[in-house]
Amino acid sequence: MTVKYKMVATGGTFDEIHLGHIALLSRAFEVGTHVMIGVSSDNFAKAKGKIIHSYDERVRNLRRTIHTNFENVRFQIVKLNTTYGSAVISEDVEALIVSTERAAIGYEINGLRVSKGLSPLSIIIVDMIKAEDGDRISSSRIRTGEIDFHGKLLNKK
Repeated sequence: MTVKYKMVATGGTFDEIHLGHIALLSRAFEVGTHVMIGVSSDNFAKAKGKIIHSYDERVRNLRRTIHTNFENVRFQIVKLNTTYGSAVISEDVEALIVSTERAAIGYEINGLRVSKGLSPLSIIIVDMIKAEDGDRISSSRIRTGEIDFHGKLLNKK
């Protein structure tokens, strides 16, 4: 039986949405009655690396992806201007859904929450989805034309 939290949070840049994002969202919707999804602002995303789509485009694509892949889910999208977002200060959030690559951020958030007198979050880690070459699927690999959304190799070496 899956534990249901009233509110869970997850986040990312969501520049090129792929199967890894679907896995993250799927787990969030599975364990949370309501999901808060942080999407990196343009300035924050650009500081972390290259992006193609504007914040508004990324949010539109994310909404479309959610409505295409999930039924009867409750979510809200919030703008992330920092690594930690509102999960640090929101008393409503009970769990954080992160990829294995970002798990350390979850533990940092818990440290910040405890220092502010808030309860730590349950950290739920979702395994990275691998491309057909065994490396992870990522937006950057999709942007460079190396793989597609499914992790299929496009530029065979």
